[in-house]
Amino acid sequence: MSASAESPLWWPDEVADLLVVGYGPVGQVLANLMAQRGRRVIVVERHPRPYTMPRAVAFDGEAARILAAAGVAGHLASVGEASGDYMWRNGAGQDLLYIGAAEEHGRNGWPESTSMYQPGLEEALIARGKRLPELTVLRGYEAVDLAETDDGVELAVRSADGTRRRLRSRWIVGCDGANSFVRRHIGTPATDLGFHHEWLICDLVLHDRREFTPNNLQICDPARPRTQVSAGPGHRRWEFMLLPGETKEEMDTAETAWRLLELCGITPDDGVMERHAVYAFQAATCRQWRSGRLLIAGDAAHLMPPFAGQGMSSGFRDAANLVWKLDLVLAGLADESLLDSYTEERRTHVQHAIGMSVNLGKVICQTDAKAAADRDAVMIAARERNLARPQQSPFHPLTKGLLDRDEKGRRRPGSGDQVPQPRVSGAGGEGLFDEVVGRGFVFVSRDDPNELLDAGDREFLAGLGTRLVWLRDADGTDTAGHRDAAVDVEGTYGAYLDGIGARSVLVRPDTYVYGAASDGASAARLVDGLREHLAPVRVA
Repeated sequence: MSASAESPLWWPDEVADLLVVGYGPVGQVLANLMAQRGRRVIVVERHPRPYTMPRAVAFDGEAARILAAAGVAGHLASVGEASGDYMWRNGAGQDLLYIGAAEEHGRNGWPESTSMYQPGLEEALIARGKRLPELTVLRGYEAVDLAETDDGVELAVRSADGTRRRLRSRWIVGCDGANSFVRRHIGTPATDLGFHHEWLICDLVLHDRREFTPNNLQICDPARPRTQVSAGPGHRRWEFMLLPGETKEEMDTAETAWRLLELCGITPDDGVMERHAVYAFQAATCRQWRSGRLLIAGDAAHLMPPFAGQGMSSGFRDAANLVWKLDLVLAGLADESLLDSYTEERRTHVQHAIGMSVNLGKVICQTDAKAAADRDAVMIAARERNLARPQQSPFHPLTKGLLDRDEKGRRRPGSGDQVPQPRVSGAGGEGLFDEVVGRGFVFVSRDDPNELLDAGDREFLAGLGTRLVWLRDADGTDTAGHRDAAVDVEGTYGAYLDGIGARSVLVRPDTYVYGAASDGASAARLVDGLREHLAPVRVA
């Protein structure tokens, strides 16, 4: 790569462990998680300033746990609120489906769903990044050329005034959205899954903190499908589907937005229109998420309609899955082939979320009056007879990749589960498991791990930074002197172990279970399996 005649100025090379292209929420989380591990990270973002308008409006409990790991736990209450209940009604006002408010402290120790104001969340993530000395963000630079080398990548970037920089890194991740620059260089197209609808989005800042009952409402009206949901404290969103024959140009106006808001009883007296925009809801996924030292995450790898609230959360899962694997490879503790499990695990996992979103969208976006009437009759009858099937959960185990399996290749019980996060007490006080025990690899056992595992296994796990945790029941057992003991205050962790018939679990840094064990022999087999999976690089 050489400077062009019209742009002769090159800044000196900058070298990093990881380059990230794109600094939206997924790029922010990925960069923070890597920099917190002491890795040198450079982010390239073409926009000179953060985008100040909301896009996503919710994240789930697992995403909240990842955000806490990224250093913004203390900000989540100020930018978000528990999403509350969710109702579907038809155009005549009849109730089709009701989903009650989930527990505010769910499986991951956070609300199962949080409605949030995205600019506030991004502000917290960016502020956290500025406090990390290993993280550099280059705003106002566009990626223009990318090449792999024998030991990394070279990225050429250009500012608006023509200034160029050459950046070098061991790895690069594209978190640069649906039109990803990095994905184009990988050469993998996004496969369109055949779901397309345009919706007018209206975001309002309300003058008062009125209570909406239900807090989240879906109107399945073939004459105009529409939605109203919380968008974080003091903010609310209304969405209106464009009907056949309507164009983006005629619908994306303030006049049209206020006219449609009147259908919901909202006028300019109720709040300030923060923005209106027409968005295309679509579903797409990529087959290949890695090529050599190039990887993609978030919207660069997958797109889904918003009806299950899983788009941004899935991107956070991508980041959490990828970071620890990259870190092990950079440390020479795992072979590069470990990164193949990133695509294998996340692509399969995200298909579940996309399928949920599309299935919900097909029900909601029905504009044929007869088909809608048939749908209503079935849903009303099921609700009245209490026959409605439980709603599919966005939480889904890993089924492929780096997991403990039996001789026939089947996952053993517990392997691939996303482990719960209860409250525990230990040497660090009482609180959520991750905060008290710490993050990374964790071996949790109802038996003393120092007696259960032999010296060689303990040494191997210590080399990965694994925390060995002796889980004690909250029965008054004295844990004094046991630095690594954790008391299962709520009994949640013990109940999980009982449910999978295990006494121990080896948990990966992304909080998914590598495998479970019932005794010392199976614990040793578990550690041997992880050792073989990582295939560490031997340094002569």
